[in-house]
Amino acid sequence: MSLILEAYKMRNLIETHNLKKYYSLKGGVFRRKVGDVRAVDNVSLNIAKGETFGLVGESGCGKTTFGKTVIRLLEPTAGHVYFDIPSYVMEEITKLENSSQSSKELEKLRNQYDLSTFKRGKLKGLRRKMQIVYQDPSSSLNPRMLVKDTVGEPLKVQGLAKGAELRKRVLENLGKVGLTESHLYRYPHEFSGGQRQRIAIARALATNPEFVILDEPTSSVDVSVRAQLLRLFQKLQKDLGLTYLFISHDLSVVECIGNRVAVMYLGKIVELAKTTELYRNPLHPYAIALFSSIPVPDPTAKRERIILKGEVPSPVNPPAGCRFNPRCNKAFDVCRKEEPKLLDMGNGHIVACHLIKS
Repeated sequence: MSLILEAYKMRNLIETHNLKKYYSLKGGVFRRKVGDVRAVDNVSLNIAKGETFGLVGESGCGKTTFGKTVIRLLEPTAGHVYFDIPSYVMEEITKLENSSQSSKELEKLRNQYDLSTFKRGKLKGLRRKMQIVYQDPSSSLNPRMLVKDTVGEPLKVQGLAKGAELRKRVLENLGKVGLTESHLYRYPHEFSGGQRQRIAIARALATNPEFVILDEPTSSVDVSVRAQLLRLFQKLQKDLGLTYLFISHDLSVVECIGNRVAVMYLGKIVELAKTTELYRNPLHPYAIALFSSIPVPDPTAKRERIILKGEVPSPVNPPAGCRFNPRCNKAFDVCRKEEPKLLDMGNGHIVACHLIKS
């Protein structure tokens, strides 16, 4: 099992093992496959029950693709995703994976617990436990649907409520996000950006999920509304026992809400640690540059900002060795030849860099 999975002994709600999501590139007259866009490449991590797990990185690094692949909005190319799997079952799967012989028992366990193998009916039943809140509510909400229909649709699709019970459940969920009965018969364009995001949150909560992906949920609103939404997320987590994957490029927001944070670069995790540890002492050169860009609220404070040279390499043809090496001012020969392994620096701090010694 990977170092990331061994780092914490809390009960895991989500575990990914060597998860990959590639997009095929086709070219020529006959539209044959000529390559792959490696959006998510061999990512293994765990999200403990009840925590807020932050995922940060530049635009295009694969954060959103990873989140959508975890909940099967996108089909994984390879790898495994486990949801709320008992620890003894995970130990048995690991034991069978390490065995040199192929096992029907391993295949049976994966068919039972691995989301990547689930078919339509079984997957639909699991979807009520996993939801997503998108970045822009203006595009994620149907402009032709009233609020009562938007929030009630997941309940109808899952067969959880109808009639008077449906209306009751819709009102309960609107109440959780600070909206009232007076908002039921309005369309999305009649609300402010913050209110639209609250509607999207109410829709995500309709089926009483355990795991919610928050994909840049505060980036489309102003600062004051952002603070209100963050407090709302924290309150909902406390009241409902939710587990979050919080995806963002805003490092200050993740610092406020995250328990642990992973830094992603070109489809791979390069560093992971508790939030306080990572923000205080980033180790990977990319993470150091990333955190140096966080604005300081003191205009008199002097701070060295690291400007990365060059552009992010293409995920179609990533660099050999460490993927960050073309932009790293500390890279040496081995960085250009060998991909670094994940090293456990202690206390759950994981980093993948040839410059770091365990």
